[in-house]
Amino acid sequence: QVQVVESGGGLVQPGGALRLSCAASGIFGIYPMGWYRQAPGKQREFVAGISAFSTTTYTNSVKDRFVISRDNGKNMVFLQMNSLKPEDTAVYYCNARPSTDFSYNSGYWGQGTQVTVSS
Repeated sequence: QVQVVESGGGLVQPGGALRLSCAASGIFGIYPMGWYRQAPGKQREFVAGISAFSTTTYTNSVKDRFVISRDNGKNMVFLQMNSLKPEDTAVYYCNARPSTDFSYNSGYWGQGTQVTVSS
């Protein structure tokens, strides 16, 4: 049984930082992993992705602020979020998928973790 579990969300002031973690179990091999987010009233959007060999890709709005990384030995992926803005407020979801094409719905999803950026 595949499980994807996120942690690390919370409330942070604008300009602050948070680190999200995601643990994946029951997955054989090294899957590409991605972070997505969904703000209230909006569709879920891609945030960052990392291949099995740690090639990374980001949506433009988070480039130079967010860093995605992975620990293959522990089947974990991380999202370091710096210089957070109120518009980063959303539920963040971790995704494990068999392809590095992050543009469509695929693979396994976690339950999400809330990130709120507010003063």
